[in-house]
Amino acid sequence: MYRGLLRLCAVLLLTGFFVSTTTLADNGARVYTGTLGKSSIVLEVNPSTGEGRYFYKKYRKDLPLDGALDGETLVLEEGSRMEDSRPTLRLQPTTHGWSGEWTSTAGKTLKINLEPAVIPVVPADALPFLARLHDKFPYEYLRLQGVTLKKGKTDTFMGYTLQWWSEPQTGTSLFEVVSGYSLEERRRINQQLMARLWSEVLSSYGCSGSYAQSSQPLWMSPTVMSVRISSDYYCGGAYPDQSQDALNFDTKTGKLLTLDDVLWVGRGKPLHFEEQGDFDESSSGSSDAWSNYRSTELAPWLVAQLLKLYPNEMTITPEGENDCGYDENYPWQFPGWYFTEQGIKLEPSFAHVAAVCGFVDWSVLPYQIVKQHPGGVALQLP
Repeated sequence: MYRGLLRLCAVLLLTGFFVSTTTLADNGARVYTGTLGKSSIVLEVNPSTGEGRYFYKKYRKDLPLDGALDGETLVLEEGSRMEDSRPTLRLQPTTHGWSGEWTSTAGKTLKINLEPAVIPVVPADALPFLARLHDKFPYEYLRLQGVTLKKGKTDTFMGYTLQWWSEPQTGTSLFEVVSGYSLEERRRINQQLMARLWSEVLSSYGCSGSYAQSSQPLWMSPTVMSVRISSDYYCGGAYPDQSQDALNFDTKTGKLLTLDDVLWVGRGKPLHFEEQGDFDESSSGSSDAWSNYRSTELAPWLVAQLLKLYPNEMTITPEGENDCGYDENYPWQFPGWYFTEQGIKLEPSFAHVAAVCGFVDWSVLPYQIVKQHPGGVALQLP
């Protein structure tokens, strides 16, 4: 339930730093610190909905909570709702926080004492991502207290020098660019890259099951850059899941690009809408207009272009049948994409049950076509 929130965190990059010590998160939950038995914990809960979570400071791994108020007593169950029997937290309000007991499925009880969390001040030289986290998501900011990154190998990709970093406990990793761009360009790009790395750290800790992440540079040039972030995870539910996200940069500004920033086949000014949920209010239209554009204009146009370029691949699968429906509009409404030497590599989007259809190696839209339909950002494409 929190993975989307963490993805949103990754794009909230503000300058300056915050000194607020509020314990009220943007999702309406309140954050507390205290003890469960002899162990230190951080707990976030919205009493009105009964939804929450907590982690032991020693481990930082989320334990989900759900329940409701029973009179003045907040009764919460820990773990997945799919389990037949779960530990229970019974909390009564105190002057400032909560106190009560945690009871295991075997009947063992431990005392709980909670007080409103005091959020440490953000260091002046902290990443904008961490400053934003402090101000908007105090639970996550507290989770990262004491977490440090480990410096890894240095390598070269397409003439650019990369310094790799990892978080040892979660195994998440990503790189910074240390040469090949100007100092200011590197600073802006690296702020975005490190924000994503910390977001992946939080996603791993926030997953109650397993989370494996990897990353790789895909394309780097003086003007644009693409990086792949891959993750395989099981955080509860019926089955595991996976994602492959591409971060696409305007290297001159350090800003992340959407497909509509690069390619626009609609009428009027290009819209700018990020899948994380941030609609650019300075552009015309609305999120509904953007979604309508993707389904009624972009997708049919892409299908027509790809049918001309790759007629066999678009209509015949390796098994000899068009089970994936590449020649239909829906896989191309919200495609993944990244820069390559020849053009923009498009990745069709499918529901989880047909996810294997998304792995294709042929769907490149040449730059000579892309340049005829420029998007909302002026770019010098390869």
